[in-house]
Formats: sequence, C-alpha cells, structure tokens
Amino acid sequence: MAARRAIRDGYGEALLLLGERDRNVVVLDADLAESTRSGVFAKAFPDRFFNVGIAEQNMVNIAVGLSLCGKTVFASTFAIFASGRCWEQLRNSLAAMRANVKIVASHGGITVGPDGLSHQCVEDIAIVRAIPYFTVIVPCDCLEARRAVLAAAEMRGPVYIRTGRPKTDQITSEETPFLVGRAVRLREGRDVAIVACGLLVGGALEAARALAAEGVEAAVIDMHTIKPIDEEAVVEAARGCGAIVTAEEHSVIGGLGSAVAEVVSRHCPVPVEMVGVRDRFGQSGEPDDLMVRYGLTPGDIRAAARRAAGRKRA
Repeated sequence: MAARRAIRDGYGEALLLLGERDRNVVVLDADLAESTRSGVFAKAFPDRFFNVGIAEQNMVNIAVGLSLCGKTVFASTFAIFASGRCWEQLRNSLAAMRANVKIVASHGGITVGPDGLSHQCVEDIAIVRAIPYFTVIVPCDCLEARRAVLAAAEMRGPVYIRTGRPKTDQITSEETPFLVGRAVRLREGRDVAIVACGLLVGGALEAARALAAEGVEAAVIDMHTIKPIDEEAVVEAARGCGAIVTAEEHSVIGGLGSAVAEVVSRHCPVPVEMVGVRDRFGQSGEPDDLMVRYGLTPGDIRAAARRAAGRKRA
C-alpha cells in the first residue's frame, strides 16, 4: 500500500509541474506557503511567486489583476480565510469578471484539529458553491488533488479546490479517471449508494466493506466535483440502489449532501441520509477524536447506510 500523504501535498506537486510547463503560471499566498504547500513553487520559481502577507482580500484582487494580464493564477490560503474573509472579493472581483483564478484552500474541515473553531471551516463549500461561475472541487487524496490542480489550469474561469491537513490513504491511482464534473464509482453495490468527497471517501470505502460483511452491498462514489455536480451519476445511483448516503467533512447545510438532494428531488426521489457536521462549529481537539464527536467515522457512515436502506424497504 502506498504511504499515507496529505491531500494538500498534491497541490505542491502540481504547481511544480505547471511551473515547468508554462511561464504564465503565477502563484500567490497569504503568508501560509509552507502549510498550503505553495512554498514548493516559491523555491523553484521565486520570480513568479508573491507572498502578499496576511491580506487575503488584497491577494484575491491582485490575482484577478494578474489574470486579466493573461496569467494563470493560483492563490492559496486556509479555507476559513479564502471563503470567509474574501467572500466579497470572490464574488465581486473574481466571479463577476469570470477571471482565470484558481483558489486552493487548505485546512478545510474539522481535522485542522487543535486550532479550533476559528480555523476549522465547515461552511466553505456552501459559501463558494452559491457564487455564480465557480467550479468547486474536493479531492479525496494527494494524487487526486494533483490531478485536480492540473485540470483546473486547463480550464478558464474561477475554480475553488479544497485540500486538507491530515495524511490520508491513497485511494485513487494513475489509472483512475479524473474529469472535472464526472464522479468516479469506486465500488459497485445495489442496496445503497454512498456518495462522498474529500477525506470521507476513505471512510465510505471502509464502511462499505463492513456493510458487505453484514450482507448489505453498498456502492461508493467519489464525487470530487461538487459544482457542477455529476447529475447523471447521482440519478444512476438513485435508480440503481434506491437509497443514498452522502458523506463530507463539512456542514450538512449547503455542501455535498445538499447538492445531491437537489438532484434527487428533481429527478428521482429516494431516501437520502447525510453524514456531516450538523449545524455546529468545530472545537479544539485531536482530529480522530473530533471525527468521532462530530459523527464522521466509517461507523457513522455505516449506520446512515442502514437507515437509508431501511427507509427504502419501508
């Protein structure tokens, strides 16, 4: 098995590749380059890296200006600052101009750990998903993050990519397909479909294996692109399994669960159970303990799958 690595590491690897390929790629950071992993690019291409300091709103506006001069711009900071402190700039400067800027937001979710609620962002997907023209991507491992960043560089317009702090298992491989807006079915099943993103894709697979031992066959879908969501994959899961569980390290309000429910309600109404943070802030603690406290473990996903399958039978 491949060594566990942080999802954010894929960002640094992709930036190195992009920097070598295209001199129009520039990178900005808000004094967090080591944590976000943009520092890898800074060391290799110092003339195309700009640390704007603790001034995220300014960073976004600078990024937009550079993009209007023909640059492909990546700007990175923590998710809480990218989506919260910069909301007006994301909306009025970046999205309204459809500028070619990619926001890569590290330290999403509660697994930031001891930093506590001030740094644990569980609202960012909902916030950015609501802004017109944004593509929103939440990779599940280091390799998928690298491929997401490379794909974003080929796109025109605003992109938000959420990465994480903890090390994770390697779930995807070089052979795993990656297309923006197209989900990846990682496991087949007929009784319930688990649609997950980010850190919880691994938990979904673990839950599915445990369910199989109980005689429940769960499909697992890696929904790495939250917007535009793969409606075809959601409808196929709803029709094929008759029940869905969503799993995300994010609030159940406005994130992956909401996006899936919107599709299901329009096209194929079936029971949907959501595993996520339930209208609460994060708190200081060790990441594994917080996952238990907030109900984001494989056991919680397994229990939600049983509930969804039971509602289908009822």
